[in-house]
Amino acid sequence: MRCRPHFILSTRLLSFRVAHHLRRERGKMKGWRSGYVLVGLMIAVLAGCQSRPTDQGQQYKDGHLTQPLKMVNEPNTRGKPINAGDFASQVTHIQTDSPTLYSNNNATFQAIQNWMLSGGDTRELSKFGLGSWQMEGVDGFGNVQFTGYYTPVVQARYTRQGEFQYPIYGMPSRGKKNRRLPDRAGIYAGALSNAPILGWSNSLMDNFMMEVQGSGYVDFGDGRPLTFFAYAGKNGHAYRSIGKVLIDEGEVAKENMSMQAIRHWADTHSEQEVRQLLEQNPSFVFFKPMDAALVRGASAVPLIAKASVASDRSLIPEGSVLLAEVPLLDDQGKFNGNYEMRLMIALDVGGAIKGQHFDIYQGIGPDAGHSAGFYNHYGRVWVLRNTQPQSSGLLLSSSPAQNTNGGLLGKPPVVSFSQ
Repeated sequence: MRCRPHFILSTRLLSFRVAHHLRRERGKMKGWRSGYVLVGLMIAVLAGCQSRPTDQGQQYKDGHLTQPLKMVNEPNTRGKPINAGDFASQVTHIQTDSPTLYSNNNATFQAIQNWMLSGGDTRELSKFGLGSWQMEGVDGFGNVQFTGYYTPVVQARYTRQGEFQYPIYGMPSRGKKNRRLPDRAGIYAGALSNAPILGWSNSLMDNFMMEVQGSGYVDFGDGRPLTFFAYAGKNGHAYRSIGKVLIDEGEVAKENMSMQAIRHWADTHSEQEVRQLLEQNPSFVFFKPMDAALVRGASAVPLIAKASVASDRSLIPEGSVLLAEVPLLDDQGKFNGNYEMRLMIALDVGGAIKGQHFDIYQGIGPDAGHSAGFYNHYGRVWVLRNTQPQSSGLLLSSSPAQNTNGGLLGKPPVVSFSQ
């Protein structure tokens, strides 16, 4: 599970041991798993029917959409998805790890793969029994928000030594009276005398970043494979964004806020100042170690980088397939005016992911964190669904206005997500 705002580990190069470990995990598995990057600049009001690039992606104004999801004859875009192999791998993971989810969506998965094998021309979707529903976007013109999340790698040791002074905690017992756990400041002050200490890291900020992402890999420096630290629970206190704290205090301008900005602030301030900042967020996440574990989303399916997203399940239920124009960014996180077409599956959730907003899983390690830290951009999205009568799973509705998702999908499951 994750809790998310998005902040990033320092951009150290991913070590050879990390890469070796990933190769061992699962053949061609290419990637892995968040409050949130603060919502960036509001979409500007644009005149006329033309579109123009902005710092956060092309802001389309070529047709107003009046439903959260509107069925269209075909996506008004050209080109084909660039990640057919990753999409097929993600479907295979669903088939292996969640047979029910696979069964509910198999007709769509098969139709999409047949469409891709034929060339992936968006004008040909209907020939394969696929319907397209364009998402309304945050502005009613199809501009859907994209953010990113990732799985960090934290350096640690089993015992307290040298620079490794910051405990990573397992879930403490609440006792027979189910007592309330301390807030972050109390925990930093040593209030968790009964909590298991899983290891000692060399960075309080890295520990915090792993909490924000909800899980991570830990390198104990002993030559063994990395240990996956999964979400085990939280202390029950409300989450507060430290990014917003820095903005409110005038430390970082809103337009400059990113994971990198937070990391830079921490690197240029004292340990005590960093601790005081982190204590502004009373929420605290606990972990449990798992050997040789793959990163899984809320659907309990291993995640493939850039082929899986977190969604708002009241609008986009798990297993839904997205055809997305994802804005491309340069090394400084600036939109370069181009997009890539991707097929992605909704397999995760996030507390800050509401409505016309997707969180794209970027993978594992510093490079993935670097990418995730920049994303707060916009692009167009179409939900693809098999429309043939034999389709299993979530059903099409004859009365689109009855559902918040425009009648595309049936009533979504009730989801409980802990940060």
